[in-house]
Amino acid sequence: MSVYVSLRVKADPDKLESYAQENRDFLVGISDRAKGLGCLHHTFASENGDVIVMDEWESREAFEKFFNDADDVRQVMQEMGVQSEPDIHFYKKLDTGDDF
Repeated sequence: MSVYVSLRVKADPDKLESYAQENRDFLVGISDRAKGLGCLHHTFASENGDVIVMDEWESREAFEKFFNDADDVRQVMQEMGVQSEPDIHFYKKLDTGDDF
């Protein structure tokens, strides 16, 4: 069963969007690597000056393998001015039969 992962950092959401537009190929490369390691869904969101990554992964171990070897992700975080350590949470997907 897959897991949901949230990662929250203090960062400027507008700066992330600008960075993403200017470095699209680099970010696509990171996404492709994540997909190859078991990422099923990925998106960014923001709230109150935080940037939040919301993912679905095949397993917690798959995410940890990706993130622990993610010098490219740390580079993005540094270049966009992240001001905190990532706050990472894992959630068990529940089988309720009404997913869409």
